[in-house]
Amino acid sequence: MDPILSYHERSKHHLERYAPGPGELDWASQPDPFRSYPGTPELELPLLTRELSVSWDELCSSGQLRQQALNVDALACLLQLSLGLSAWKSYGGSRWALRCNPSSGNLHPTEGYLICPDLPGVPAGVHHYRPERHCLEQRAAAPFSWPDGVLLALTGIHWREAWKYGMRAFRYCQHDCGHALAALSYAAAALGWQVRLLSAWGDAEIAAITGVDRTAEFPAAEPEVPEALVWIGRGTAPAATEVLAQMKGAVWSGSANTLSQQHRDWPDIPAVAAATRKPTGKVMAADAQQALPDLVPTSRLSVSELIRGRRSAQAFDAVTAISAQCFYRLLDALLPRADLPPWAMMNVEPCVHPVLFVHRVEGLEPGLYCLPRCANAFIELRSAMRPDWLWASVPGCPDHLPLFLLAPLDVKQFAVTTSCHQDIAGDSAFALAMLARFDGIGQAEPWLYRQRFWEAGMLGQVLYLEAEAAGVQGTGIGCYFDDEVHRALELDTQRFQDIYHFTVGKALVDARLGHEPAYANLEAGVGRREILGADLTGKGT
Repeated sequence: MDPILSYHERSKHHLERYAPGPGELDWASQPDPFRSYPGTPELELPLLTRELSVSWDELCSSGQLRQQALNVDALACLLQLSLGLSAWKSYGGSRWALRCNPSSGNLHPTEGYLICPDLPGVPAGVHHYRPERHCLEQRAAAPFSWPDGVLLALTGIHWREAWKYGMRAFRYCQHDCGHALAALSYAAAALGWQVRLLSAWGDAEIAAITGVDRTAEFPAAEPEVPEALVWIGRGTAPAATEVLAQMKGAVWSGSANTLSQQHRDWPDIPAVAAATRKPTGKVMAADAQQALPDLVPTSRLSVSELIRGRRSAQAFDAVTAISAQCFYRLLDALLPRADLPPWAMMNVEPCVHPVLFVHRVEGLEPGLYCLPRCANAFIELRSAMRPDWLWASVPGCPDHLPLFLLAPLDVKQFAVTTSCHQDIAGDSAFALAMLARFDGIGQAEPWLYRQRFWEAGMLGQVLYLEAEAAGVQGTGIGCYFDDEVHRALELDTQRFQDIYHFTVGKALVDARLGHEPAYANLEAGVGRREILGADLTGKGT
């Protein structure tokens, strides 16, 4: 059997058993949530202490935002609003950080690296971002030289997820990469910057420019692997050969910290990581995206306030309904628009499509719905499911929104059961399962397995932020019974598989939790410069 599909099957949860995992957690070996490189020069970054004047509605409109200069202030803002901390929480003597990019179990396997030429306030080189200190560690000084942009790479530490989730952790690492990509896209767009995923780069090249292939500088049981690379700025990104040639004069420093003193091996994870490694030059096919109307306005909140205020709901009130207009706006934002974040990052045909469990939406019948995110997907999904689904149009739904009613019924208990018996899937206004194309994943393009999960994570990040903008909350659900969803839909699993769940509703706030600002300790420090939000604002003319 194909090693990727074999991993996918064996890492499924089932009603009668869960995927192989650690069982009881070994708290003594809980990984450090923050990667660092002792021995590297550190560059303190200024903090954003006032909200940006760009609103959520402005960010999500087709109007042009003023492009900020590439300097330390703007790059600090980019990193803080994408990979930085959003708050600290505490309870019963424990304290933990929340981040702008959400993560399964708040374990954060994703690391960020800035690769740049000499810029005002930032020296040329390879810089690792430390979110808890809001600083850059210069892993390598290198004579990079190119105009109008920077490279930003994401890497993954599988051990951080495997400590808690075992074999299934590889899936969650890919979800988290997708969330981080979307977070970067939103933050960059707020600064007027274009973002492009550099799909032609191979994993080996990303490993080389981030230094994660320098295995002697990493603990043996905690390898860090390349995930994705984006170009942020104007014009065309430098080619991989050009960047690697300029790295020949690089001077590296530091070694990675040890995250855990004890480890448990999950051999399936390095095996599937190797099987899904991406070679150089394999570019994702571009898609001619259909023209869509502008999104309906939903919030005048500042982008920075909304991003930093995003939270993962832990429970819903099981009462509150959302309006049909709110529901349609949430779904509309999932459709790919080539000029809006995060879909402007990669102009490709959507391969992940939601099946929705609607519980409490005003004016809509409770039931099972489907949102094919492109015309081809409608034909494929309809032929891949049981033949007696209605596929009925939804009265009052905007004409351009491809939402279809499959069956009117109470799906609350089904949503709860298939989401590992979690009440959040039924107590919300609606939940959903994301169906991903699987028939294109194989020996020719095995890395597409990772990219399907990235796309699902990007959809999740859109839902998180759109829910906050609408005055409700969302949460990603990584624990679900894949095949129970497949059976209920009578889904052709050679063509589609369920790869992520999500739910949106009115959250219940746990008053027992303590709350602290993300960077109170740094804001109180002496000498750290502040970014004033008013300096990074505005529509272009």
